[in-house]
Amino acid sequence: MGSAAASANFNYGYPTPGPQDPTPQKVMDHVFFLSHAGWKQARETEQFDYVIVGSGFCALGFAERALKHDPAKRILIIERGPFFLPEHFQNLPLPYQHTLGGLSETFPWTLSAKTAAQPPGKIGWQHGMVPFFGGRSILWSAWCPRPTDDEFAGWSPVVIAAAKRNFADAERLLNVVPADRIDSDLDPASLKAAAKRRPIYGVMQRALQRRLADNLGRVKTATRSMAAPIAVGAGIQEDLDFAKFSTPAPLLDLADRQAQSASLGQGAPLRIVTECVVQRILQQDGVATALETTRGIVSLGNAKLILAMGALPPATLLMNSFPQAPKVGSRFTAHFISSIVARIPRAQYPFAGELAEMELAAIYMAGKNPASKMQYHVQLSVLSDKAPEKNARRAARYMPDVVATASLLQLQTSKDYLVFVCAVLGEIDNQNPENWLKLNDQADPTTNVLLQVLASEIDAQTWDTMDEATFQMLEDALSPQGPSQVEYWHGSATEGSWTSARPAPEARRVPGLVHEGSPLWIDPDPAQGPVGEDYRPHHVENVYVTGAGLWPTSGSWNPTMTMVALAQDLADRLAGLPSGATGGA
Repeated sequence: MGSAAASANFNYGYPTPGPQDPTPQKVMDHVFFLSHAGWKQARETEQFDYVIVGSGFCALGFAERALKHDPAKRILIIERGPFFLPEHFQNLPLPYQHTLGGLSETFPWTLSAKTAAQPPGKIGWQHGMVPFFGGRSILWSAWCPRPTDDEFAGWSPVVIAAAKRNFADAERLLNVVPADRIDSDLDPASLKAAAKRRPIYGVMQRALQRRLADNLGRVKTATRSMAAPIAVGAGIQEDLDFAKFSTPAPLLDLADRQAQSASLGQGAPLRIVTECVVQRILQQDGVATALETTRGIVSLGNAKLILAMGALPPATLLMNSFPQAPKVGSRFTAHFISSIVARIPRAQYPFAGELAEMELAAIYMAGKNPASKMQYHVQLSVLSDKAPEKNARRAARYMPDVVATASLLQLQTSKDYLVFVCAVLGEIDNQNPENWLKLNDQADPTTNVLLQVLASEIDAQTWDTMDEATFQMLEDALSPQGPSQVEYWHGSATEGSWTSARPAPEARRVPGLVHEGSPLWIDPDPAQGPVGEDYRPHHVENVYVTGAGLWPTSGSWNPTMTMVALAQDLADRLAGLPSGATGGA
């Protein structure tokens, strides 16, 4: 066992009682993060090769790859928030589901009055940031498709190639596995045993996946379908067969490994400081010289600054720090959402008699509007639950989509049905001049921006296209006896009813946007975009951007895996090595 207190002279209650006010943050600071004394020493005496702002997906992707290249690289990670959850909230006891939204989201911008005043069925607001160690990774849905060449429409060929070279390694880091392989290594006896503990991906997953693929032509605008790739492999969390990925555990594991390497003289410690907000980058002639933070000035020296803090906060930081950087914030994209829940009688499927008490399926379907070429995709989660009261906690723990889930009431009223939960995401028109992020006159440089996003006529057409495709998928492709056997849920999660009528647009369309991007889109021409193909803002020397802020267009695909792939490419570039040199595809 380790010592009972931090001081050798005051230990085990002798000669006086030790500290009586430990907190989780104090413990984490003592073991993993920089304490007040450690932070003072780091700021005043240590030099770094890379200073990373943020502790989410891109921070992990960059740091892990950089240290794989050279364990002696000196890295400092600065996180604005405290330690909150040790891993994804869905891996924790059921009450942690209440941490989703509310105070776990902050909105470091002012929403424009035009956006906020939109009526039901229109865009109303943008989902916020998660201001804790691990960021959005502790509260995400974990779907990780690889975009196709066609879905990379509008992207630089250089960036497309960089992403594709690193897809395999990004999937390795995030523990991505297709839904039809989650339980594929279990023999029939083991699968039967697993079905007594949790919902399984078995007969229903394979049958529905195959049925949709065979009938995809009945969805007029669909382009492809597949088993959903989800970041749920166990990774370093041993003995778990299904664990949503988040960055706290891998980052702390990386810090622990670096501490051991440093103790042997074979590497440098990975420094992490939390509860430290970067307010401004100090510069001279386009060179970042220091960071102004809520915990004092951080001198950069020869360090390269990596912005890994989401899509909008880096744009805010750059607008406040580098007024010479062109076009920052003049483009904004995101994904708008429809939520549709349906059910079809279980007995109509040939595999009905083979199903376990509770089975899940997760299927991804993509498509695009034939005229505008704007993209959409459907995240389809299917649940067959013959005993929902008994299985409620397990269903919540294993549901593939953390936001689009079937409620207990929907399952209780559907014991003889398959319940289909559709989260339908469409891309916002990236050429809409009404969508932007601009500085305002507020004093706080971390929030002094105005965000506006309004649906264009092109967006309205995309929304109609993706909703109709979802109804065609359910009624024509997945229902064995056609539209007459499909019922839709009308009402809230706790009060409503099933009818054959399709829900109206204002009932099915969600006002909150997700997957924000593009205020720092990549274009090699400074006259056309704010960031170059080397991830460096034009007219800025030693600052690099990661994340979906770089997206020229948002596509419709979930961005996380591609974000990580490009963060890995950045680490390769800064190391002077070929992209994907440590195991990419």
